Amino acid sequence: MTDLDKIIAQRKSVRDYKDIPVEVEKIKQILEAARLAPSACNKQPWIFVVANTPKAKEEVMKFGLGEMMVSNEWAASAPVIIVVCSKKEFITHSLAEKLQGVEYHLIDIGIACQNLVLKATELGLGTCYIGWFNAKAIKKVLDLPLSYKVECLIALGYPKENNQNQTSRKSMDEISLWK
Repeated sequence: MTDLDKIIAQRKSVRDYKDIPVEVEKIKQILEAARLAPSACNKQPWIFVVANTPKAKEEVMKFGLGEMMVSNEWAASAPVIIVVCSKKEFITHSLAEKLQGVEYHLIDIGIACQNLVLKATELGLGTCYIGWFNAKAIKKVLDLPLSYKVECLIALGYPKENNQNQTSRKSMDEISLWK
């Protein structure tokens, strides 16, 4: 196994974090990994908003994650919430999406976020994607521009327990078709 294979195998969703701040230098390394991701026409349609102050985190939790159908209370234990936003450009995103029926900016953001979570894993940090949230409330409490669209959140921190169960994966036969 290569180092990359090991990092991919180690990555898991973490929902319980130690009460230890994440070093700014590590956050910068993680964002650098995301920044280097490929994107359609190299438009890099992502903006990563780092909520790591107590006030920002509290407001994201209270207004952005509170009162959702799916409970995200566990995210309060994460010292950092990364708010992943898109900033679409007309030609490469809106027009291309209409012509092709593909939301390229979401593919681009997915690639960047995968780089981000793999780098976090390499640095000994845990992450978890959050898909249920109130985007309008998050934009308001973080005072984000109208041109930003909140696409997902990523909880980030040092895992509390190292023995979290690895989720099962489908077999190779279930996910591949060879012709």
